[in-house]
Amino acid sequence: MSQPEVVMIGLGYIGLPTAALIAQNKTHVHGVDINLKVVETINAGKIHIIEPELDIAVANAVKEGYLKASTTPVEANTYLIVVPTPFKAKNEPDISFVEAATKAIIPMLKEDDLYIIESTSPVGTTEKMMDFIHQERPELKEKLNIAYCPERVLPGNVMYELVHNDRVIGGVDKKSTEKAVAFYRQFIKGDLHKTNARTAEMCKLVENSSRDVQIAFANELSLICDKADINVWELIDLANKHPRVNILQPGCGVGGHCIAVDPYFIVAEYPMESKIIGKAREINNYKSFWCAEKVQTVKLEFELKHGRKPSIALMGLAFKPNIDDLRESPAKYITQKVLQNANNEEYYIVEPNIAEHKVFKLTNYNDAVKKADVIVFLVAHDEFKALEIASDKVVLDFCGIIKR
Repeated sequence: MSQPEVVMIGLGYIGLPTAALIAQNKTHVHGVDINLKVVETINAGKIHIIEPELDIAVANAVKEGYLKASTTPVEANTYLIVVPTPFKAKNEPDISFVEAATKAIIPMLKEDDLYIIESTSPVGTTEKMMDFIHQERPELKEKLNIAYCPERVLPGNVMYELVHNDRVIGGVDKKSTEKAVAFYRQFIKGDLHKTNARTAEMCKLVENSSRDVQIAFANELSLICDKADINVWELIDLANKHPRVNILQPGCGVGGHCIAVDPYFIVAEYPMESKIIGKAREINNYKSFWCAEKVQTVKLEFELKHGRKPSIALMGLAFKPNIDDLRESPAKYITQKVLQNANNEEYYIVEPNIAEHKVFKLTNYNDAVKKADVIVFLVAHDEFKALEIASDKVVLDFCGIIKR
């Protein structure tokens, strides 16, 4: 492969699709990941995650020589940081992966290079990394282009949305913003909105916090309706007939690498000012606990009524429908919680989007529905919507499968 123009640090659910997109445009990309198995998989022209069209894009990019993966970075003109930013104790954001990725490329940086963070980050992270770079390489002060540009894509439609969604791009100065905009304009058809780094960082957090608050309202309604003996799905459908009402659908909680995590980045930094955001997180976390308790109650009621322990199907582990991503999944949490309270019942764990799991023994969804006495729908996967369920089954529907 020729000298790469772009180094992509992080080849996960966002980094790899972004690298493949850039490579599709005949730009040489050097991808970096600390997982050797991931590197070997990509260099073989294959992928380690499920995402429509990604396998074709990676295979072609590797075959044509525009994409190569390694565990170490090399010199380039543009460096993209797309690594995880989880949270640690007390839900405080952890930017150690961003720091490590930045440290790895500092020796290679040169005048007029472009450094972009895409990882979801607390406000001020881009400026903090700029200071970190300048401490190590003071001769590059005011000679680098440093910017922040968060992704805003939907798993399952990433390859399309990377191209067509608008992006918010904020540099540490005007020159950096313009340089970053020019870079993305080569690959993106959506509008590119210019701002500063701090506003771009906050924009990402606000987008997902807004979703979390809206979902919390729907989940709180589901708790109220359960006590009031009201079908929450029908209620929301009727309320949404109002021209200015658009209530989201409740679920068994909120998961994923964004909505379940990003609000904490605001709450940790501004605890006194983020009351609604913090409460929404509490409600959505509680909904998962409530679902697990509901399963426990139904299990005991079944045993009292039938004089035997029920077999239970737990339908879905992913954090949302039709994907293989289990990060921060409320369905996985509920499954773990239910199994912790197991007392010799038989359980069928179902997740049609993955072949195997390190902890759970998986069962085919058709077999699980036939064998189980109690069917618990946790994720609204398409495969579940056409299932025929016998009238003698006990069904707990936490994701609206039945109402569909």
